[in-house]
Amino acid sequence: MSDFVGREKELQLLKAHLADVKKGQSRLLAIRGRRQVGKSRLITEFVRRAGLPQFFVTGSLQATRREDLALLVEESVRTSTLPGREVLVGGAPSTWDGALRLIAAALPADGPAIVVMDELPWFMARDSGLEGALQVVWDRVFELKQVLMILVGSDMAMMEALSTYGRPLFGRTRELTIRPFHAADTSAMLTNVATPADIVDLQLVTGGFPRLVQAAEPFATAAQFVEAQLEDENSGLCSNAARVLEAELPDASQAGPVLHAIGSGDRTFRNIAHRCGVADQTVQRALVTLLEKRLVARDVPASVPPSEHPRYRIDDSYLRFWLALIAPGISEIERGRPDLAKERFASSWSAWRGRAIEPLIRDALFRLAATDERLRGAAHVSGWWPRNNNPEVDLVGVDTWPRPASVCFVGSIKWREESPFTTTDLRALERDIGAIPGVTVDTPRVAVARSRVDAAGLVAYTAADIVSAWRPGT
Repeated sequence: MSDFVGREKELQLLKAHLADVKKGQSRLLAIRGRRQVGKSRLITEFVRRAGLPQFFVTGSLQATRREDLALLVEESVRTSTLPGREVLVGGAPSTWDGALRLIAAALPADGPAIVVMDELPWFMARDSGLEGALQVVWDRVFELKQVLMILVGSDMAMMEALSTYGRPLFGRTRELTIRPFHAADTSAMLTNVATPADIVDLQLVTGGFPRLVQAAEPFATAAQFVEAQLEDENSGLCSNAARVLEAELPDASQAGPVLHAIGSGDRTFRNIAHRCGVADQTVQRALVTLLEKRLVARDVPASVPPSEHPRYRIDDSYLRFWLALIAPGISEIERGRPDLAKERFASSWSAWRGRAIEPLIRDALFRLAATDERLRGAAHVSGWWPRNNNPEVDLVGVDTWPRPASVCFVGSIKWREESPFTTTDLRALERDIGAIPGVTVDTPRVAVARSRVDAAGLVAYTAADIVSAWRPGT
């Protein structure tokens, strides 16, 4: 029996691709997703359920192409169920072209099979010719078979580039992105959590990464989960982010210090450069790297017309949480003082959460705007801030992007533990939105609160609405 849970949508998509293969259409599928998001676990479960002849090889940090090809032969001996796998065992290929042809020769003569190359970017890093070899052997051999070939990778930029114009596999691949669990997925898995507000808190802390969500299942609140995880520096919450960064940023480039500066709360280019103490060009190169790897996101204020005062933030909330509230306490946990790390978390959690919730709320309202007429069909949701960052408005929805014609709504987030959104908060919002180009007296005002909204004349949302934004039919 498998303990696999969730991912029903992704499994259905994979089953649809396999159904086409069974009808005689070969399929080359490129799957990408952040490290630790559960790509390999999903594909392993899919292959298990399919019950078809299969070949599954996973790239690793080998030193040479020869070692990669030796690994491929080893995997064929250990796990492959292809009917002709003996040709691989005795083949000893010296090139990827030869290896791929041997895999093709091992496929069933008349029936479907699955071939998986997991962590493809690691293989490609040691042989730039692999991509071209894939294209040649696919066109001449694999495409004539009943095969679902799945290429999987955590390097988002590299996997996206596979399918672009001018690359060998252009026009041959279908694409699938595996994302962390969204709030409704997290809610379905955390059966011990009583309130939507606690679900949202745990979504922020885990980032929706499956292993962390599963680790949180016994706990009723984010605080309980975090405090338990802080007892051990090797727990998932404490160690997963460090492993991701070791893989994503293995060299001594300036990208690491820039990432930590953003994680510490510096959001503007100038403040990031000041904290790092390096030249602007160095920071710019580091930001390009971090943006390409999807470790950092770039936000621009929304208005009509839009302004160009970008801010940077850590893209997923687990890494954001780890950099701000976990990483500073790792050394304390290692010396046997988890109490100090817990004190840091307890004193900083509320303030951190108040800022960290903003991207999740914006994403939820963007989804709700598709069906909630009160949001006037907003096609993009951001915030607004001028060059001097005063005032700041949490929520601005616009009709199109990046050249909006109208503001669909403006709003404020008050994610306080107990206190509702009040008329005082509404007055502050009315004062601040007067500076936003494109806002009129008829622009809907939106209030988002953790508990409740006690001010009249607003489009109001609470934690329950935020979680429901990801439920089917919402």
